[in-house]
Amino acid sequence: MNTVVPPNTNTTVAAPAPTAALELILITGLSGSGKSVALRALEDAGYYCVDNLPPEMLTQFVELEKARSELKVAIAMDSRSAASLPLVPAQLERLRSLGVDIRLLFLDCKTQTLVQRYSESRRRHPLSKFAASDNDPERDLVQAIQFERDILSPFREMAHIIDTSLLRSNQLQSFIKSLVFAPAAQLTLIFESFAFKRGIPVHADYVFDVRMLPNPYYEDHLKELTGKDTTVAQWLNTHSSVNQMCQHIQTFLNHWLVELNRDHRSYVTVALGCTGGQHRSVYLVERLGQLFSKNWVTLTRHRELEKIEAVKQNIP
Repeated sequence: MNTVVPPNTNTTVAAPAPTAALELILITGLSGSGKSVALRALEDAGYYCVDNLPPEMLTQFVELEKARSELKVAIAMDSRSAASLPLVPAQLERLRSLGVDIRLLFLDCKTQTLVQRYSESRRRHPLSKFAASDNDPERDLVQAIQFERDILSPFREMAHIIDTSLLRSNQLQSFIKSLVFAPAAQLTLIFESFAFKRGIPVHADYVFDVRMLPNPYYEDHLKELTGKDTTVAQWLNTHSSVNQMCQHIQTFLNHWLVELNRDHRSYVTVALGCTGGQHRSVYLVERLGQLFSKNWVTLTRHRELEKIEAVKQNIP
């Protein structure tokens, strides 16, 4: 039997729940830099992933996934679609106007490392046909890599850069997951320690040299420890120059992070380097990470310690 509601009965109709925003992660970068590894990490994190989507289809594809109530989408694009890549910026602006949360990641890598990776895999670079052949395979490969850098340079300027030159596959996967689990549409601050002797991270927005600070390496009881160990932290904390350095970096970032956030930056990477990336830079990264986590989404990384740990565990 059907029940009829009388016309004068007061009924309350619940307002429809707000639709959750779709999260889009767009990955670009150099061939051989680890885009496939990054996509696997995102797939593990619950994203619907598509590799080498033609740029012409970007807006239509995302709108389709939004209509299907898909909330997490990751797309990889690269130089194989070079002719239509200039269409992407305008499409991203349209998607943002539709309420899509967009994060751009650019995987970069040193040329010599890419040459080594291609040599080991015996694969051809996708742009090798554009390199001027002079019967020197390595020179042709270097030319193809440089050509690809030129093609993708506009995307590098727009995106958060991840230098994969010194990252193993498992390290890259872990880093990608830590990035995407940070809240969308909010600036994420990344503190990273490194060793100058192994090169400056090319993806860093700010680099601070802390090699002038007292070095625990020359203390016998601290030499084998790291900046994450309490004994090392206590020793460094007794030196006024260490505390002064920390305070100066904190003051600088407190001033400019507000402006960076206002500029709609998704990620800001602050790299601190010492000689070996084991004591001073690690300690300051941990300390700054704790200080800034009170007001910002904060991640910490230790490039050299991650490599040491991976070697100990025999992780490829």
